[in-house]
Amino acid sequence: MTWNNLLLEKEDGIAVLSVNRPKVLNALNEETLKELGDAFSHLENDAEVNVIILTGAGDKAFVAGADIAFMQKLTPIQAKEFARLGQTVFSKIENLKKPVIAAINGFALGGGNELSMSCDIRIASDKAKFGQPEVNLGIMAGFGGTQRLTRLVNPGIAKEILMTADMYDAQAAQRIGLVNHVVTPEELMPFAKSMAKRIAARGPVACRLTKEAVNDGLEMDLEKAFILEADLFGLVFATSDRNEGIDAFLNKRKPEFKNE
Repeated sequence: MTWNNLLLEKEDGIAVLSVNRPKVLNALNEETLKELGDAFSHLENDAEVNVIILTGAGDKAFVAGADIAFMQKLTPIQAKEFARLGQTVFSKIENLKKPVIAAINGFALGGGNELSMSCDIRIASDKAKFGQPEVNLGIMAGFGGTQRLTRLVNPGIAKEILMTADMYDAQAAQRIGLVNHVVTPEELMPFAKSMAKRIAARGPVACRLTKEAVNDGLEMDLEKAFILEADLFGLVFATSDRNEGIDAFLNKRKPEFKNE
């Protein structure tokens, strides 16, 4: 598969997908969003891929935001459609049946921060910068930022980030729970790939159902979420991977999961 604004590499069950518009700091326009949706659909159905790492091309930006030159021309109706496109693509990433790790190598602002929040795990270079600067332009976050940010950090902090347009370094992002790990730029991809390899070695069905339990459970009251967890726990016992994993443990060998 080839795209105008994305690069894809695959090795040992891990896909590295890069947003490749370095001249505009990997900003998101309509074409790039559509390509991201297409790429993640492709990767979800690729039997050779167990874990996906999402990053930005170059050394300055993960994704610096939505493409402002593109947005300047939008009518109100077109702006709503652009927001819905971004929301749809990012929800696809959030609910993908495979784990997605964001390797944040630079600016993750506006739509870039929103893109990172749609991933399961966020690893940042200590040079990364985060923020939602939309109000500087007289607009607001539109790719899910007002909702995902509030769920990741407490509502007061989310409102501060969304309404001040302040920029946060990687260490501050980690302190508020926006980022899992902060590493040096040189360590970023090796660290992300090491984590991806550890996840890829686990039971893929179990990882998929775990992601489903967490994502869906967040939208339920606690008792309904417990029922969901128990249902999925029972479901995983119907898989051959469950038999393989337990047998491998009892016989002190490495499991060979089949994703079934």
